[in-house]
Amino acid sequence: MMMKNQLIALFLGAVLLGVPAGMAAKKHDKPSDVKDVKEVKEAITGQAPAVLWREPTDIASRNLLLGPGGEQHQPRGTFTFVEEDLEGTNPKFVVQDHDGVKWKVKLGSEARPETVASRLVWAVGYFANEDFFVPDLQVANMQHLKRGNNLVSRDGTVHDVRLKRYLEGEKKIGTWEWAQNPFVGSRELDGLKVLMAVINGWDLKDVNNAVYLEKHGRDSQDAELVYMISDLGASFGTTGLNRTHKISKGNLQSYENSKFIKSATPESVNFYVPSRAALIDIANPKEYTRRLHLEWIGKNIPRDHVKWLGQLFGQLTPDQIRDAFRAAGYSPQEVDEFAQVVLGRIAELNNL
Repeated sequence: MMMKNQLIALFLGAVLLGVPAGMAAKKHDKPSDVKDVKEVKEAITGQAPAVLWREPTDIASRNLLLGPGGEQHQPRGTFTFVEEDLEGTNPKFVVQDHDGVKWKVKLGSEARPETVASRLVWAVGYFANEDFFVPDLQVANMQHLKRGNNLVSRDGTVHDVRLKRYLEGEKKIGTWEWAQNPFVGSRELDGLKVLMAVINGWDLKDVNNAVYLEKHGRDSQDAELVYMISDLGASFGTTGLNRTHKISKGNLQSYENSKFIKSATPESVNFYVPSRAALIDIANPKEYTRRLHLEWIGKNIPRDHVKWLGQLFGQLTPDQIRDAFRAAGYSPQEVDEFAQVVLGRIAELNNL
């Protein structure tokens, strides 16, 4: 039986590898040419301006221990169960604190790496959710979960979780595609691709990208459409989907042993992230095919756009980078070793 399964997997792999990219990728392929970026932007955004990145004037002083939420928005007090969230692959549920603020609790292997990633993304001017890592969270009126119930203690305590704060005046209105968005060809979008390579953020499916309508006042003219990667949990591990989440997400050994820059020319740079899924995943043809045609995201990035992102990252101090990992509850040794990999990659970008 095992030999039969292996032969089936190999056959499926041969079929998938033989499928022309244009047939399998369809609309997710990288566009060969965008004739009028302004026209695309107006069609997508309507009246509200679209933003992907905002220049940070205080990179060297940003607090990466607290992240974009800062001291004021840290989770405090008591939390009460509201409902389970069955979207995505990780167990999640919503709670409400004593001030009436709602939070989404994520359990499992993504809690730590997502906390770190949100801080590094925010540090260099991109938008990120207000994520906090909580080692022990007790939830009142905790209900039985369809997913992840084995991670909940009898008294309603969950361990090593990520809390994402729901912000007033912010509403998710949809998702955006890497291949079709208002920023195609810009250094800001290319910089985001490089950033994902730095942190080994490999799960770059379009569904993980969110567009938020943010209102900054009563006047509709103050609204803007914020583009961000809303799921950053698959980071700081391997360069692509692997056989277990333990290996592919928040795994120091995987991160240290992974490759970063694949090749470089005077004009462009190719990265290993995102890489295709491990061969063992050929047994899941749909997922393997999806990963196979994400590779273009990390390829042919203009060299000057790569260096731009490297210069932004270069303004961070080693202590700031270590703080991002401290915020996720990693041990002191892990903090230092994760930070060394990040610092090494930043140096590689700036040495191009």
